[in-house]
Amino acid sequence: MLKFIKKLLRRIVVAFLASTILSVVALRFIPVWFTPLMFIRLAEQVKEGRDLRLSHHWVSLDEMSELMPIAVIASEDANFMKHHGFDFKAIESAAKRNMQHPEKQKLGASTITQQTAKNVFLWPGRSWVRKGFEVYFTTLIELFWPKERILEVYLNSIETGEGIYGVEAIARENWGLHAHQLSKQQCALIAATLPNPRKFSSKNPSPYMLKRQTRILREMNYVKKIVKLNK
Repeated sequence: MLKFIKKLLRRIVVAFLASTILSVVALRFIPVWFTPLMFIRLAEQVKEGRDLRLSHHWVSLDEMSELMPIAVIASEDANFMKHHGFDFKAIESAAKRNMQHPEKQKLGASTITQQTAKNVFLWPGRSWVRKGFEVYFTTLIELFWPKERILEVYLNSIETGEGIYGVEAIARENWGLHAHQLSKQQCALIAATLPNPRKFSSKNPSPYMLKRQTRILREMNYVKKIVKLNK
């Protein structure tokens, strides 16, 4: 019986590794039309008796404003082009701050690659199991995808509003524009909402959002000098 269980577990592990690696390799080339979060949000809408809403339009990185990747790097992950999926200095800094100020909202240190792994392959949450899977998929993504592809998938899969996903969808919803038409100010404003896009609006920004936008605009000037994207 024990021998059978070991054999079964070995097969499960092999099947998991093979299927996940193949999925990551395939999604290097295939557009990500749907993500687990989209289905989770739809289920929440049904449960709460709200109208179903899902706005998502995949576009390539070439079809986005060249300032949009700069804006999210400035806002979310300044060392994106340098690290290999994990920003250990940012993790250390966040851990120290959280220990010194436990009464304040905890800081995170997730990179754009980690957020992409979570958005495309996983579910929201803070359990150790989910975090372990996030580390695994982040490693695979960095191994098989170039930085440009990571940004492309990230900018198409991020939640940008209630039932809205990706920069093309939010550009259409907010301003009747396409992603390639977004101004520097609009790119920064979208990036400013990303910590909580269901709470913060890029269409009707609060004073706090405008303050974040100003900071991101300033930091974009520095990021642009070091980021070289093959667009």
